[in-house]
Amino acid sequence: MRPELTDFAPRKFQRGPMRYRDLDHLIKEARTALNAGPVAMVLVEDDVEIDTTIRHHQQAGFDTVMALMPPAFDLPRDLQQSVLRVDYDTTRDGALEQAVNQMIAALPGQWLYYCYNAEYLFHPFSETRNIKELLAFHVEERRDALLGYVVDLYALDLKRHPNAVSLDQAHLDRSGYYASARKDTEQQGHPKERQLDFFGGLRWRFEEHVPPQSRKIDRIPLFRAKPGLLLRSDHTFNDEEYNTYACKWHHNITTAICSFRTAKALKSNPGSRYDIPTFQWHNSEPFEWHSRQLMDLGLMEPGQWF
Repeated sequence: MRPELTDFAPRKFQRGPMRYRDLDHLIKEARTALNAGPVAMVLVEDDVEIDTTIRHHQQAGFDTVMALMPPAFDLPRDLQQSVLRVDYDTTRDGALEQAVNQMIAALPGQWLYYCYNAEYLFHPFSETRNIKELLAFHVEERRDALLGYVVDLYALDLKRHPNAVSLDQAHLDRSGYYASARKDTEQQGHPKERQLDFFGGLRWRFEEHVPPQSRKIDRIPLFRAKPGLLLRSDHTFNDEEYNTYACKWHHNITTAICSFRTAKALKSNPGSRYDIPTFQWHNSEPFEWHSRQLMDLGLMEPGQWF
C-alpha cells in the first residue's frame, strides 16, 4: 500500500507533543509507550519523505514509532502527537547500531524494528494482515528474528526528481538478485549454516560507486531484544541464529524494505552524481506498492504463512 499524507489517529497512551532530548531521556520518560507493543525506530538522515515513512509504519501496525532525527527537522502537527521524537545526530559514525543497541538493552523481550527515512517495510499479505499478526505467527515458529531484503526504489526521470525519489513514479529492478555463501572466518572460511549474503539492485548495478562493505542488501530489520544481543555495523547480530534466513525444519517468512536510500546516495554523492544520468534499464518496472508484486518477483517469502 502506497503511503499517503493522511492523518493518523494518535495512540491512546500518547498525549501532547512528545520530544526527547536523547535516548536516555526517552527510555526514562516513555516506558508505557515503549512497552506497549512492537516498536519501530526510524533513523532520519535528511528531510526526504519523513512523514510518509512514519505513517507507513504506523499503518503497518506498530504500536510505537520512534523518530530519531536532527533537531532542525520538522514533523507535521499530527505526527508530533503520535510519534516519539528523539533529538539525535544521525550523521556520526555508528549512529544506527548505537541507537539500536541502546534500545535492545533497555527493552529486553520487546520486538524492535529499524529503518531509515524513505524506506517502507512490506511483509507477505501486508494489505490485510498487520505486523502484530506477522510476529505472532513467527513466534509460533520459535523464531526471534526475521530476515529482510532491501529492495531499491528509484525515479526514472532524474531531471524532474533530481534526488531520485518519487512515490508516484517509483520503480524497482525485477531481476538481477543473487546470493553467495557467508563465510565463517573463525572456521577456516567454511560457509555458515543457513546464512547467505544477498546482492542486487542499484548497489549491484553501480557497485563501482558503492564501498564493498555496503553492497549487501540483506538486513535483520525485525527482531526480539534480549540481554547481551548486539547489532553489528554490517546489519548482522552477535547471535548467529538471528542472522539465519530460515529455521532448521522449513523456510520462514521474509520481508522487504523498499528503499530510496541507495538512489538518494548515488545522486547526492559528488563521485557518482554525474556518472548516472538514469537508473532505468531493461529490468526496471513500476513499483505497485503491493506485497503480491514483491512475492511474485521472489523478493519476499511467505514461508508457511498462507
